[in-house]
Amino acid sequence: MPVNSTRGGGSSKGFGFTGGKKTFIVATGGTETTSGDFKIHTFTGPGTFQVTELSKTPSLNELSYVVIGGGGGAGSRFHAGAGGAGGYRERKSAVDTYTASPLNGSTPVTATITSYPISIGGGGAGSPSGNNPGNNGSDSSGLGITSTGGGRGGGAFGVGGNGGSGGGGGHLGNTPGTGNSPPTSPPQGNNGGAGAPSGFNPNGGGGGGGAGGAGGPNPGGNSNGGAGVFTSITGSQIGYAGGSAGSRGGGGPTGVVPSPDFGGSPSSPGSNPGRVNSGAGGAAGNSDGSPGGNGGSGVVIIRYQFK
Repeated sequence: MPVNSTRGGGSSKGFGFTGGKKTFIVATGGTETTSGDFKIHTFTGPGTFQVTELSKTPSLNELSYVVIGGGGGAGSRFHAGAGGAGGYRERKSAVDTYTASPLNGSTPVTATITSYPISIGGGGAGSPSGNNPGNNGSDSSGLGITSTGGGRGGGAFGVGGNGGSGGGGGHLGNTPGTGNSPPTSPPQGNNGGAGAPSGFNPNGGGGGGGAGGAGGPNPGGNSNGGAGVFTSITGSQIGYAGGSAGSRGGGGPTGVVPSPDFGGSPSSPGSNPGRVNSGAGGAAGNSDGSPGGNGGSGVVIIRYQFK
């Protein structure tokens, strides 16, 4: 009796096999690495994610991703606010195995055979001098997902900017920036911290907001940057999108941040930038002539099973 060629080693398209072999996405773009059965495309600059083949198994066509906007730049001189982190959005596919951040759950994306443009937000420039604010970070986008740049840190007596996470407010209780602006679910970021409510030396500006928490207010001491979040989408656990510390006047003690993977701390005479391709905010100035730190640039990471 003849053997039915569609069984065993034959084609069974409904189960994601062709000629007895399971099929997977084939794609190019960015810096390509692997972790076990998964392929990772990391974009640190503009580019294209090009999908040329799809799996016959629908669940294998869902993409995991992290999209992070550029961090905000900080205000200059002591009493300034720190930059907020760029917006953070993540989605872990149903078949993926890495440890996602607490913000996992954004819009699912199923790949199609097409070219996806990728843009990476630059970090906002810190203010070079005077009692001036920094600049907001720029948006990052990919797969139809946009993460907003972080809010600027307020100048010595100014308000923080709105953004993915809000920038810290300057001295004398100035208002921090609002995070998760525009709103996403889960939230792409948090509010900045307010500046010190009164006094002069040694009170300073508020910390910038981060993806995992709001920036700390400055009640007359150090002001923390908002916590970032950890994800192992690249195959290693790395922290992203942390807010930086606001200044404390007179070149006093540096502010505090939750992790070196996140935003910077103030230093005298200069200020530390946010880490590149992390979306971290820039640290505020911490002496009379110190500039504000630049925000860290954003990043887009895409991952899927390839074998």
